[in-house]
Amino acid sequence: MYTGKTGKPCCLCGNPETVSRLDIPPRAVQLLDNSGPIAWQDIEGEVSVYFCDSDWETVIDLVLDAGMSPLPRCNAARADFDLRADFEALLNDIRDEPDQEPLEREMLAEAERDIEEYDEDSNVELRDLVEARVVTWAMEDLRTEA
Repeated sequence: MYTGKTGKPCCLCGNPETVSRLDIPPRAVQLLDNSGPIAWQDIEGEVSVYFCDSDWETVIDLVLDAGMSPLPRCNAARADFDLRADFEALLNDIRDEPDQEPLEREMLAEAERDIEEYDEDSNVELRDLVEARVVTWAMEDLRTEA
């Protein structure tokens, strides 16, 4: 099924054959390796990071067993996201920064629900649990940095 996202290489090793994807809030791009030049405020929608089969197994172990986020090891250059068009230079007009808070609240609420319902609900898959933990940790890290 087409989900509206095109495949990108594994954010850890660059392997073009990926098997899983995690979606994170735009502000979490700051936690990725080599993210310095990216203006996260201009990202529209979520950011997706992809993993190959062997790295996905490592991510599962890292998140569920070690309690660590894989994001600092993911290369931002291999992440998938949309930047808003730079019409400011073209039109000599300044636009307001997009408000990322509604998307962050929605993603955090979904993550918290997935964590809570994982053992009870057969509709919450392992991938959902891994993504939920990564999202909640990312938002916690970004709150402490602010």
